[in-house]
Amino acid sequence: MALYGGCIFGPGATLWYQFLQRKIVIPGRPNLEIVAKVLTDQTVFASTNLLLFLSSMALMEGTDPKKKLEDNYMMAVKKNWMLWPAVQSINFKYVPLELRVLVVNIVSLGWNCYLSYLNSSSGGEHSDNPTYPPDI
Repeated sequence: MALYGGCIFGPGATLWYQFLQRKIVIPGRPNLEIVAKVLTDQTVFASTNLLLFLSSMALMEGTDPKKKLEDNYMMAVKKNWMLWPAVQSINFKYVPLELRVLVVNIVSLGWNCYLSYLNSSSGGEHSDNPTYPPDI
């Protein structure tokens, strides 16, 4: 997990927030700008980040990345969308650019526990049980 965070997520997130700050600008419409940033973040960065996370974990564990994605990707995306749009809305509205990765890292302490749990389980194995994995 630390290898992924230090080598992939940290640098990628820093560049991503700089990109969003430069490219998604809607003068005179700050709330619309925040919505556009959150939507872009959640459709592009979050989905790609989850794909990279689950694939890289599978490779480091010596398991099949395709199976890991089939078993866990959609569940991770759904849970991601339950948490991160609210976090990112606050982040983009109130937090200066240079501190946004820090905010994400703080929230990620709990999120990464969930991802580790999901990664260590087989999502398809419990698909008939609506309470598995547990809601957060």
